Amino acid sequence: MSDPASKQSDYRAYEPQNQLQPIGKDIWIVDGPVLHWGYGGWKLPFPTRMTVIRLAGGELWLHSPTKPDEILLADIDALGPVTHLVSPNAIHHVSLDPWSKRYPNARVWASPGVRKRSSVSFSDDLSDLPPPEWEDDIDQRIARGSFAMEEVVFFHKASKTLILADLIENYEMDRLKGRFNRFLVRLAGVHKAKAPVDFRLSFLGGKHRFRPVVEWMLACQPERIIIAHGKWIEKGGVAALHRAFDWAL
Repeated sequence: MSDPASKQSDYRAYEPQNQLQPIGKDIWIVDGPVLHWGYGGWKLPFPTRMTVIRLAGGELWLHSPTKPDEILLADIDALGPVTHLVSPNAIHHVSLDPWSKRYPNARVWASPGVRKRSSVSFSDDLSDLPPPEWEDDIDQRIARGSFAMEEVVFFHKASKTLILADLIENYEMDRLKGRFNRFLVRLAGVHKAKAPVDFRLSFLGGKHRFRPVVEWMLACQPERIIIAHGKWIEKGGVAALHRAFDWAL
């Protein structure tokens, strides 16, 4: 993948941008700018989304932080102290640096493989179970089985919200501009609330390692699923999981 570019003309961004949007008690989403990643000469727009959780002690936990501005940072400061910055997989690190510089006392959590790809100074590593700092509020597992990338999956217990990054993507075709972009999105299979086709293929031979995490996600009985790219799933979380991971089950 190439570095992200800043143009935003080919995918209509989610609004409002860079604003905290409450979706339950002590949980918010922030829709960020559209970034661009490419394979060779092909670049696809990626709408971005961050999740913010206020832990029982009042500390803030930020999942896949998006590119901030001063207004968003002020709103975050009004919620509480930022203590945890989380990279859920090896791709979701590009906007961590400004947050870690703004909050130098926050712990910066690395997902499997991200240290090799990122210049961010990580302080801790995520594992298959939540650390004591948030185990009462958030559960987690590492989705294994892909030869390309592992992703850490989180579940906010109080709001019954599952939090993913790239295991499900859900582009809205009416937000895309350009026939070629729509062709690429269909080819990538990121418009059906599933993992991209190439990501799914990377689980060949490893589905048996991924299946227990899918079963754990289902056992959580999530009511909603936040994803980083595209329309998030506001209700019917369990049914959405069955549709998204039928290839693994």
